[in-house]
Amino acid sequence: MKYFLLYESYLAFTYDATNFTPAHEYDYIIVGGGTAGCPLAATLSENYSVLLLERGGVAGSDPNVLFETNSLTNVINANDRNSTAQSFTSEDGIPNNRGNVLGGSSMVNFGIYSRGDNYFYNVSGIKWDMKNVTKAYEWVEDSVVSVPERLNTWQNSTLHALLESGVRPANGFTVDHLRGTKITGSTFDGSGTRHGAVELLNKANPKNLKVVVKATVDRVIFTHSKLSGVSAVGVVYHDLNGSRHEVRIRKNGEVILSAGAIGSPQLLLLSGVGPRSDLLSQNITLVHDQSYVGQFMADKPRTGISLLVPFPLADVGSRVVGITDACPYIESLSGVTPFDSPANPIIFPYPYPPLNLSVVSIAVEVSRPLSFGSLSLISMNDVTVNPKVRFNYYSKLEDLVQCVDVVHATDKMLRTQAMELYKFTNRDGSKYFQFIGVPLPGNLSNEDSVNTFCRQTLRTFWHFTGGCLVNKVVDSDLKVTGINALRIIDSSVFSDSPGTNPQATIMMLGRYMGVKIRGARA
Repeated sequence: MKYFLLYESYLAFTYDATNFTPAHEYDYIIVGGGTAGCPLAATLSENYSVLLLERGGVAGSDPNVLFETNSLTNVINANDRNSTAQSFTSEDGIPNNRGNVLGGSSMVNFGIYSRGDNYFYNVSGIKWDMKNVTKAYEWVEDSVVSVPERLNTWQNSTLHALLESGVRPANGFTVDHLRGTKITGSTFDGSGTRHGAVELLNKANPKNLKVVVKATVDRVIFTHSKLSGVSAVGVVYHDLNGSRHEVRIRKNGEVILSAGAIGSPQLLLLSGVGPRSDLLSQNITLVHDQSYVGQFMADKPRTGISLLVPFPLADVGSRVVGITDACPYIESLSGVTPFDSPANPIIFPYPYPPLNLSVVSIAVEVSRPLSFGSLSLISMNDVTVNPKVRFNYYSKLEDLVQCVDVVHATDKMLRTQAMELYKFTNRDGSKYFQFIGVPLPGNLSNEDSVNTFCRQTLRTFWHFTGGCLVNKVVDSDLKVTGINALRIIDSSVFSDSPGTNPQATIMMLGRYMGVKIRGARA
């Protein structure tokens, strides 16, 4: 079957794997049509033949993907096989999700678009040309980023609450990462329609690009030579019928993994690239001993509160970001579903939905965590089985200390005049917030109670990174060390999640590296 919609030109060269016959060779084979893979494929196709393989399908008319009013549905109702977001639970016991659709996680997130911060560029280990970084961001933003025309009620309130509580200066609208309070870009436009990474495929040369969906890559194919060593030469993938297909790269071509922080290290391990002892113990043929594959997995802990609103509120979405001096990122979200910890049952004071009232949330992310974990295989021969992932949240005391700062920043916001609107009134005239889920500690000077709150409300913002770090698994050009013609371009190479939301930087990375690869071959 060939997908086709008139208003989306990329669908003219997008195929279902069960009905696609691949050419024998391509200049580039990209594994993963996600946040990085789409801009990368579009860029390389300007000069070279590209095969883009995506395990998920096309979102089509799925309202949970296309419209902001349904954006929470993806992360709450994700299942393991058919959803556009695939669920997994880390060994820490925290439910998480990864994109499972053409466009990747850019199609199932909350749309916040904010460029990376200077700290990220300085510690990433990647050789950046900052002029080309800016050009790559602008190339992305030209297609998928919108400037908010206005702020809804909750977003406007949190903007003022942040400023009243001292999160300054007021930076107005900007996609740059700046200390203070800002209105940021969004991949949802003024009508609430999403414009994810998939739309960057519309910039491709259609003569050179084939996009194949529902194509799950099982392993990378390698050859060994006494002269040149180990080289990637292609991949094996299967379609929904279980039929396997083998495709190869041309001379001077590359296999590029863009399967994300879960998929890329998993695929390396399944292909025989990883720690010798682990692979041999799992009866996987060793191709290249690489002890750091699957290591340094990180996820920024998220905490926060959800409030019942004492009046009907039609707001949805997130546009306001606060970046404090201590570096936590504060975001607000409005909708009808509490943004609360799955580990803590949500008990409403009324039947839900109560009196047609809404729920709003303040979510705060602990930035630059020092805690790291690891990824390892559960299945040694089935790539569709999620690997084991542990992030070791708060294993470093410094991360918990930062969460304490987060709690105090949230408390300051709730004490501002801007938040008075969201209080209920008792019969005696006293006012109070109606928390949904775990409330803020009553005594913030009690360190134990604040630490308990941090652990009770621990959850994810889905900003996980690592598994294939620069200077550990790949070099500064993102080439896998010790292997020819194999590169990794996605968030698995990041030691830190950039900015307040990584999607901007990941899309930029796809474009940036595509231009760099083209230039090196010119």
